[in-house]
Amino acid sequence: MSYVQVRDDQGVRIISFNRPEKRNAFTLEMYQQFTEYLIQGEADNDIRAFLFHGTDNCFTSGNDIADFLKSGKLDQQHPTVKFLFCLLDLKKPVVAAVAGAAVGIGTTLLLHCDLVYADNSAKFQMPFVNLALVPEAGSSLLLPLIVGQQKAAELILLGEAFNAATATELNIINKVVDAADLLSFSLAQAKKLAAQPPQSLQASKQLLRHNQAQVKAQMKLELVQFSKRLQSDEAKQRFQAFLQK
Repeated sequence: MSYVQVRDDQGVRIISFNRPEKRNAFTLEMYQQFTEYLIQGEADNDIRAFLFHGTDNCFTSGNDIADFLKSGKLDQQHPTVKFLFCLLDLKKPVVAAVAGAAVGIGTTLLLHCDLVYADNSAKFQMPFVNLALVPEAGSSLLLPLIVGQQKAAELILLGEAFNAATATELNIINKVVDAADLLSFSLAQAKKLAAQPPQSLQASKQLLRHNQAQVKAQMKLELVQFSKRLQSDEAKQRFQAFLQK
């Protein structure tokens, strides 16, 4: 059984994370599957938009730490790195539906989505410093632009969780939706996007995200620091403590 599932519905490619026993934590294989589905969807003219979602009680708890620590060098061939740059380069719009935990990459990938909806169970967190690491996915650039420098510092440096109401106030998500309606509402929004003139839609997204080259450069800088921190003694101690839980 695949932990990343895909189906297409009226021009929307729906990609879901389904590994509930591990709170939808991403393995390298999941990143690889995710990237392949995105690349295929970008190349398919019948696909006009993407929708990402997890299970009813969890979006994703982030990386599967044990799997990630065995993954080798964070170079351009690393599945996680490939996913991040693929997500950045998407021309077609992305909608996300968030329920439950959205930890680490579960929050930072939302910064690359065009529309984000969540229910009241959603809990967002970027615990990179808590694990003796640094931000990733361009979040060190994108987050201050979205929420302001001081709030970004609070979210990144303290790494504390925050709820859907706070995420809405900070413009990280568009709207809080009732849990029973979250997926259907988000899919309806994605279908609205898919019904728009596709070339105009993609050109407009590109204009809105005019700083992509800067984001890409920042992501590369983050990866350099992330790789260094990953090998540090303090990170090894934090990961060991985490895995012992």
